[in-house]
Amino acid sequence: MTVYKRGNVYWSYFYIDGVRYQASTGTGHRRQAETIDQKLKQEATLRRHQIEVVQFNPNFTFGELAARFIANAGPKPFHLDRLNHLLPYFADVPVLRITKSMFRDYLAERRAERTKITDATLNRDAAVLRRILYWGVDEGLLTINPLARLRLPRERRVRRSVLSVGDEEKLLAAAPKHLAPMILAALYAGLRRGEVLNQLWEDIDLDRGILSVTRSKTLGGEGREIPIGGKLLEALLPLRKSSGLVFTYNGHGIGSYKTAWNRLVKTTLSRHVLFHELRHTFNTRLMEAGVIQDVRRALMGHSSGKDVNAIYTHVELPMKREAIRKLEVWLEVERTKPHEQSEGEPHGKREPETTDNRRPDPACPQGLPRSGEERRVEAPGGDQAP
Repeated sequence: MTVYKRGNVYWSYFYIDGVRYQASTGTGHRRQAETIDQKLKQEATLRRHQIEVVQFNPNFTFGELAARFIANAGPKPFHLDRLNHLLPYFADVPVLRITKSMFRDYLAERRAERTKITDATLNRDAAVLRRILYWGVDEGLLTINPLARLRLPRERRVRRSVLSVGDEEKLLAAAPKHLAPMILAALYAGLRRGEVLNQLWEDIDLDRGILSVTRSKTLGGEGREIPIGGKLLEALLPLRKSSGLVFTYNGHGIGSYKTAWNRLVKTTLSRHVLFHELRHTFNTRLMEAGVIQDVRRALMGHSSGKDVNAIYTHVELPMKREAIRKLEVWLEVERTKPHEQSEGEPHGKREPETTDNRRPDPACPQGLPRSGEERRVEAPGGDQAP
């Protein structure tokens, strides 16, 4: 053993060719200190053979690591959004001093700020924090990830709501000009948020009514073809261009539409609806319209799983067109349901329905059995008397 604790920090001591080396590991965690000790020995050996090594700074802070991650790793908006919560707490903390106990303190602070914060939200914070730390290890900026074995709480399944046809009409009637086509793309083509923002005119054939998704979150969603339904087609035709982004605001690409969407939902609906639930609504409507699972999966861009037979399953374009046709028929029925219930019904009192579909016998008084029927009377004890 070559690590010894001085105060609250472990120090590394070792000899190479009779020369004594010593260095602070910068951590009070014994297992981390032993890992750093091995790293220091390897670096000293490489320097002995005149091999250039990257110097490790034990005071390297998470804020510096996050800055390099943003500059070089091509972070997604999701990472940047989570960093807005992580940086105020971890920015000035040396990476080697980040421990599981410190992260639990961070979770407690987050719960104190928001009483209704979910485990899923906190797990996303943990995922981004670990992602950045792993990136630092891969880039040689860190020796280990201090949260490598962090256990996360299991997330409860959340029931996703399905947008009704009435709520859809309210949203579209009040939606801003740039947001309405995006809503239709999620409701009638099942596009994800990133797919909506990155959709190009080069990948849309309005003459054939085909939308191709070429930039997707999953490999299963790459290159899929989606027939364009009537309502979405009507919205896209006036916007038609030869190239460039399909959905724009004042001619520029849209980075985020969270503010506009939340304002629209708050002013039109009585409950909060996530934009992703529009895609869920598309899938649910297809299911209720009688579209089989394989076709729905192909339209949604879901992975087909590890089933061997799934490799040989291919959904042809005519099957997709038939699925969209079924969806449009189902929507027409849903839109006319209230009118069908009101048409033909008298405004006066309706007669109670009976389970007996036979026509009444005019010669038989009401309440008495017709000829040929046996009348049974329930006795006081609950038995039926003849």
